[in-house]
Amino acid sequence: MNGSSLHLILILLAVAVGVVVLFRVLKLPAMLGYLLVGILIGPHALGWIPDAPETRHLAEFGVVFLMFSIGLEFSLARLRAMQRLVFGLGTTQVVATMLLVMLSSLFFEIDWRAGLVLGGVLAMSSTAIVSKMLVERAELNSPHGQKIMGVLLFQDLAVVPLIILIPALASNEGNLGVTLGLAMLKAAAVLAALLLFGQRLLRPWFHLVADQKSSELFMLNVLLFTLGMAWLTELSGLSLALGAFVAGMLISETEYRYQVEEDIRPFRDVLLGLFFVTIGMMLDIHAVAAGWGWILLLLLILIPFKATVVALLARFFAGEWGTSLRTGLGLAQAGEFGFVLLTLAGDVQVLPHDVMQNVLAAMLISMLIAPFLIQHAEIIVRRVSPDEWMNRAMLMHQIAVSSMSSSQHIIVCGYGRSGRALGKFLTEEGISFIALDLDSSHVRQAAATGERVVYGDAAKREVLLAAGLMRAKTLVITYDDKPSALKILHHVKALRPDLPVVVRTADDTHIGLLKQAGAAEVVAEVTEGSVMLASQALLLSGVPLNRVVRRIQETRARRYSMFSGYLRMNHPAETSESTQSRFQNVLLGEHDAAVGKRLEEMQLDDLNVEVNAVRRHNVEGSQPAGDMILESGDVLVLLGQQLTLEAAEKRLRGE
Repeated sequence: MNGSSLHLILILLAVAVGVVVLFRVLKLPAMLGYLLVGILIGPHALGWIPDAPETRHLAEFGVVFLMFSIGLEFSLARLRAMQRLVFGLGTTQVVATMLLVMLSSLFFEIDWRAGLVLGGVLAMSSTAIVSKMLVERAELNSPHGQKIMGVLLFQDLAVVPLIILIPALASNEGNLGVTLGLAMLKAAAVLAALLLFGQRLLRPWFHLVADQKSSELFMLNVLLFTLGMAWLTELSGLSLALGAFVAGMLISETEYRYQVEEDIRPFRDVLLGLFFVTIGMMLDIHAVAAGWGWILLLLLILIPFKATVVALLARFFAGEWGTSLRTGLGLAQAGEFGFVLLTLAGDVQVLPHDVMQNVLAAMLISMLIAPFLIQHAEIIVRRVSPDEWMNRAMLMHQIAVSSMSSSQHIIVCGYGRSGRALGKFLTEEGISFIALDLDSSHVRQAAATGERVVYGDAAKREVLLAAGLMRAKTLVITYDDKPSALKILHHVKALRPDLPVVVRTADDTHIGLLKQAGAAEVVAEVTEGSVMLASQALLLSGVPLNRVVRRIQETRARRYSMFSGYLRMNHPAETSESTQSRFQNVLLGEHDAAVGKRLEEMQLDDLNVEVNAVRRHNVEGSQPAGDMILESGDVLVLLGQQLTLEAAEKRLRGE
């Protein structure tokens, strides 16, 4: 490598790192950052990086690994579960968009072949942007979230026939039908051979490689298999991307799928970033300036046109207007696979250069607009659809009716696996609860067994109020979703700062953040799993049962402050409910007697009541010191018996 090449690579890396860090800070998709890098340093702007064939070859590998990842996620079981959305709504959306764009292009005197290709390009939406936004907004399992993911799944699959179709459309041979037929026949024959023989050879060969227990050898084998399949399809006159998709699809049916997915991610992300940089480099700033009117027209057509088409189709495939409009707004932008198809169309010269530049610019701008469009979809839907207000009012009414008879109940956010287990415990204890869930299947299953579970987004303020937030005694978040949990904690802080909130997480990564946001306790599954794992190991190693139980208690006491308080107290034989120890939260108001005094001055120890923790401005302090000055807004977590707790609350309030 000469000095000049190293100089260009350093420029590319420096600018890419700087811009992507900025986009991460702004919480925007890194993909948009790579596109901006390509525009800035490409041959049509600053000119720091030439549009060389070597760069394009590296970008092709990015597409190969992207298609391999899509193939790896290909699941027949998932397709069967979502077949109505995928093959119904998804197919109709892609076909309708392609035909409508083709017919519209005829008015601008564009050849129908180019119009059909353009329709395929614009039919794609951004899986990377939309899925990220849905996860952050806790809308992945909502009705519109499921419709969006179903359409995106079909779009990913539709890329495969479009990759075959575009070169055939670009052929200058007289009989286009015969050309298309031969292309499809050849693709079907090659794919059938690869799938048939590939599946028979793949599993025993991967078993042999895996038995060597070498991660380097396993990784080399995955790269060999992926690139080898891509080379075979290219040798057959098809594309590299198609072979990579088949390779991923074959591996997805084996037990090595998850390991391969983890190993391939660094290669995929780096090369995919380079691919988006090269897409940005394709944009000619001078051509954009000359054709800004056409770009604006394309943009105005693309977003409203695509959103309307998707919304109408979603409405037809069962769904009310609010959900349909949200689905349309979520899919209104262009997508990364559109760039793959646009690049292919440019390579076979099926689209004129000026049309390509205008379309590329409109696609880039639409993807920049997409996060803001999804973020404000709720406001847009309410303005466009008057029925949405009525539907929302009916939903709130349904939740309120379910909760109005309850007082001192528990609100359970999420009724999946953990929520159902919690509901069973609460029912056995005779404790009233209402559960909120966004998965309609969970709601239907619970309703069939007579459980009080209603459809609603717990991250919304009005839903929590309708569920009886002001009358509840505890709120539990049973699903592992940090953004949604933080929204719920924000609403609880504003409406009921004294209400204890218990949050479930998969691991201990965000415990500090969630406690700072106001969670009374955070239960990490990995912690509980390790405790039970250790206890079973100790028992089977011959350690006495009482020592194991004590060890579990001590471990949990260090992790959970409430267990710690319980273990510090003396517990005589407890025979009745009134003599058993329990926790109680007391919110200090500005006129309460305890405000401005030291904690030790309240002499709660005399009542045999312990202050287990103090939550102040969403910061929890376990085992607070006696010289702590109490303030208005403090939430004291008291531990004691029922009668002594009542006496302690009266003393704190000065009654």
